[in-house]
Amino acid sequence: MAGNGASDIDSLLISEFPLLPGLVYLNHAAVSPWPRRTAETVKRFAEENLREGASRYPEWLQTERLLRGQLAGLVNAPSIDDIALLKNTSEGLSFVAYGLDWRSGDNVVITAEEFPSNRIVWESLASRGVGLREARVSHVHDPESAILEATDRHTRLVSVSSVQYASGLRLDLGRLGTACRERGIAFCVDAIQGLGVFRHDVQAAQIDFLVADGHKWLLGPEGIAVFYCRPEWRERLKLHEYGWHMVEDMGDYARRDWRPAAGARRFECGSPNMLGIHALSASLSLLLELGPETVERRVLERTEHLFERIRAAPSLDLVTPTRSGRYAGIVSFRHRSVPNPVIHERLRKANVVCAERLGGIRFSPHCYTPLEQLETAVAIAAG
Repeated sequence: MAGNGASDIDSLLISEFPLLPGLVYLNHAAVSPWPRRTAETVKRFAEENLREGASRYPEWLQTERLLRGQLAGLVNAPSIDDIALLKNTSEGLSFVAYGLDWRSGDNVVITAEEFPSNRIVWESLASRGVGLREARVSHVHDPESAILEATDRHTRLVSVSSVQYASGLRLDLGRLGTACRERGIAFCVDAIQGLGVFRHDVQAAQIDFLVADGHKWLLGPEGIAVFYCRPEWRERLKLHEYGWHMVEDMGDYARRDWRPAAGARRFECGSPNMLGIHALSASLSLLLELGPETVERRVLERTEHLFERIRAAPSLDLVTPTRSGRYAGIVSFRHRSVPNPVIHERLRKANVVCAERLGGIRFSPHCYTPLEQLETAVAIAAG
């Protein structure tokens, strides 16, 4: 599909996203609509449960394995054994936060603009004597330097979002990962606002832990997430959740001399979310059919189109950085004279689905969003 003409891709995407006429959906940084194939997969799975129960469970396990492979390919993990299927981003970050062997006086470095998922979990370690250092990266020419300058000899972990949820700032993961490895600091990435837009290569960027929900740019459902753990860290993370599913000899229910699974399945304590697994695998099949390069190119084209239109509107100010490599799918802006809640309500009444975040209006189109809808939305916001 990646080699097909633009008209073929557009036709496919029109078929996959039959949104209501008049609806302008610019909220993929919150919760995405499902592709048609995902909705149909869920319908088939529900019908199968209705008619046959779990009689095809071995086939469901094949879909689970397929999903692990899809996700491993998306992040360039060495093996599908490096991929765990969790409930959400917060669960994965909590596995890291409460799995590391902290010493009083250690600290964690994040950015000052992180979503609460990547802040609260580290703040919760204060009772263990672990400090939190926040680097301000908004309106900074070199955000990676600001992050690294916040580290010291007591820093055990740097945890950042690959794309900031409010400003849309994209970080150079390779630069951060290389610097952390050189300094003996673990590197954790909340990829929820970038995975599905651009590839996160955990090997090239020397990422130790990566976690992301499926319901944003991956176009999947809520309630299922990917967690990558570098093999060298797996046995070093202390486990706090136990059950039948996380043992090496899963299925040998009478065994008493159990041990945690050697792979990342050790982080999955109980029954898998089979409905979510089927749905997310279907959504990823579309992104992989299009090709990661095609998806990234089309999302960035839409981001750049919004930049042009917002710049051309005298009443609007861009918040998102526009330097190449510093943006992904999020575009945030403000009106020069009208409060954000008023603009957001105006957009809502006009059937433009978007978000108000940290003093700005956030548009987040995906690869299928028609360009003319972006122009309509900017015109409504500009008033």
